[in-house]
Amino acid sequence: MNENHKALFVPSQGIYLLNHSVGRPPVNTRDAWVESFMEPWENAGENVWPRWLETIDNFRGALASLLRGQASDFCPQVNLSSALTKVITSLKPAESRQTILYTEQDFPSIAFVLQQAVKQGYRIKAIPGHLDTLDLTVWSEQLSGDVGLVLVTHVHSNTGRQVPVTEICALARDREIVSVIDIAQSAGVVPIDLSVWNADFVMGSCVKWLCGGPGAGFLWIAPSRLPTCEPTDVGWFSHENPFEFDIHNFRYAKDALRFWGGTPSVAPYATATNSIRLLQQIGIETIRAHNLVLTQQIIEAVDATCMITPTLPEQRGGTIVLHYTGTALETVCSRLQQAKVDFDMRPTGIRMSPHIYNDANEIAAVVDLL
Repeated sequence: MNENHKALFVPSQGIYLLNHSVGRPPVNTRDAWVESFMEPWENAGENVWPRWLETIDNFRGALASLLRGQASDFCPQVNLSSALTKVITSLKPAESRQTILYTEQDFPSIAFVLQQAVKQGYRIKAIPGHLDTLDLTVWSEQLSGDVGLVLVTHVHSNTGRQVPVTEICALARDREIVSVIDIAQSAGVVPIDLSVWNADFVMGSCVKWLCGGPGAGFLWIAPSRLPTCEPTDVGWFSHENPFEFDIHNFRYAKDALRFWGGTPSVAPYATATNSIRLLQQIGIETIRAHNLVLTQQIIEAVDATCMITPTLPEQRGGTIVLHYTGTALETVCSRLQQAKVDFDMRPTGIRMSPHIYNDANEIAAVVDLL
């Protein structure tokens, strides 16, 4: 890691390894927030909305650069749950293809949305947690003829596993199954090229590895899929011309903004745009390489029986999950807390996620505690 990278982010009071939950803000976050949100509010008068919409256009452009897509294919969202709800209600699957496939390792909020889809006539089917989602055979067997939509989590939050998205999307596409990819735990630490995946929808947020704070979610829609989508959760910013003000004439926006809605928030996108641009300047490939070095440092030091996260780089995201039991768990947690290491716990184990602003000395100190 270049020491200059560390100086670009607000330092923590201890060793910060919670990047799978909330990333550290860049040191210029306040300045970016004032410039893109407060300054127009204070000084732009009747031009405040054009200035604020420019901020959101900048957010879409930053995402396009980050994920190698087109800005017009991105729509801001409050969070992933809202994005998934909009996706599900925009589709009209055949009666024989109304099963939604997901896994028991997905984030619970996503499953809660899918459970509500049952009220709309969908059926839901979960890949059991004991099956190996790294195995394409599992996906092939589960993508049965009744499945019309599959939810794929790129990196699982409870294990750090990175599933083979490109290959899963290819299976789904061959069977005419709509694919929705969750990149909340991978965007910002794993390089992503949307043109390679050939997914139908991709959704994510900026609060974790992208260091942008909460509220700046997003949804990407494949241009080939967009014309068939008719979202029902709409508002004036979903309109082809939001400022037309004809109450009797709604027309979907021609691009991904048809998935937007009513009057949007602006502030979250101001801070998120700033952080995305900074991470782009550093380079996601650079961040990925640095993360792999630090996580490998942990992998090589701990007992292999503790490892929940796969050890192969291509099979893991940015998070290491370690499973201790009994007094060992109590001892390790106590040591980490006393040393002011920021980590968290899930049923699968202790989660730790080093970013570009962590260094080898910090990880060496953590390893000693483990």
